[in-house]
Parts: sequence; structure tokens; C-alpha cells
Amino acid sequence: MKILAIIPAYNEEGNIERLVNKLTQLDIDTLVINDCSTDSTVQICKNMRTNYIDLPVNLGIGGAVQTGYLYASRHNYDIAIQIDGDGQHDPAYIELLVDSIINHQADLVIGSRYIKKEGFQSSLMRRIGIKHFTYLIKMLTNKTVTDPTSGFRACNKKVINFFAAKYPVDYPEPETIVTLLRNNLVVKEIPVVMNERSNGISSINSIKAVYYMIKVSLAIIIDRLRNQDKEIAEHV
Repeated sequence: MKILAIIPAYNEEGNIERLVNKLTQLDIDTLVINDCSTDSTVQICKNMRTNYIDLPVNLGIGGAVQTGYLYASRHNYDIAIQIDGDGQHDPAYIELLVDSIINHQADLVIGSRYIKKEGFQSSLMRRIGIKHFTYLIKMLTNKTVTDPTSGFRACNKKVINFFAAKYPVDYPEPETIVTLLRNNLVVKEIPVVMNERSNGISSINSIKAVYYMIKVSLAIIIDRLRNQDKEIAEHV
């Protein structure tokens, strides 16, 4: 099967080389999406001869990741793995992520740090946001997702094509989970251990985290109500 690791990266010069070196030990392809970094991220990719896309403007996490899914769709990949460029996600878990995809047990598999609660558990503000989205997703879909903001995910070709056509711009992970569940696709979680960022700083601070939590929550609820109205209209 053709497997692609999509690595969104913005100013990850201190992390990207180590991550790519780990991925090259696996039998998968890698693609770095350089989201208009202002540091030497893209130069490191050139020096390593790593496959990369150099975006001309900063699209944010949603646009960068969707670029990867577009690439995966157009190059006919069977499985796409999303893994952050900051080094928090351990490539050692990739085999477990894709196992359920290969065995047709799930359409999307999420690496969750909150099943066994080992390793780095994120900041307080992010944990509050995670619990909020877990509750919201449970309320709307009756499905419990312990780590809905996790960017460590694997999906099959059906989801690749779905994300290539439509993907949220800001803080996209919770919204995409709801969308997939609403379309009767199977979402599964596996336990993983995540690392604390060793270099650089996150692009999401406390103020942005609150902003995104409110914005994404409204987007999820409005989308659910809109589609609920369509379902009602179809049965009238």
C-alpha cells in the first residue's frame, strides 16, 4: 500500500530534521508542507533532499494540512498520516495507527494521549479545550473521542479524498471528526505517548486557544444544525 506522512511545518528548524530522519527509517513516503516559514525549515528540507511543498503564503494549519491531502489524493495514496513537525508525535506509533486502516476496522485513526494518560499531557488551557470538544462531540454524535485536537492521525483513501475536497481552516481536528461521524465513517483512537516540544514555540497561545475553541464550537454546531435541517426537509 502507498502510505504518505504529511508534516505541516511552520518555523520548525529545530525539530524537522530529527523527525524526517525517524520517518525515513519506515517504509513510507514523507511530505513536508512548509507553511511560509521565516526560519531555515525549507533549507533543511532541501539539504536533506526531503520531498516538500513550499507554500508562497502562510495558510495556517488547515490550509497546510489540506495541501498534503490534495497531494495524497492526486498521487493515489492509500493511507495518509498526519504528524506534526514539532516532534511531539512519535513515529514509532505509526504502525499501530495504520494497522486498523489496513485491516478495514476504521476510516480515521487518532493517536490519543488521554487513553492511558502517559507522557506529555499538554498545557492547562489546551486540556480545558480538549475536554470541551470531547463533551461537544459526545453531545452531537454520541461518540466519545478522548483527544479530539490530536494532530497525529491516519486515514484511508476515502477520507483522503474527502479532506482534499473540504477541510476546515482553523483548528480543524474536532470539526473534521464530527463531519466524518456525521457521514457514517468510522473513527477510532489508539493510545500513544506524546513528547513535549523541545525546540521553538507553539503558534497557538492561550488567547488564540480560547478564540479557536469558541470559533470551532460555533462552526461545528452551525454545520450540525444546517445538515439537520436538510435531513428534515428530505423526509417531509
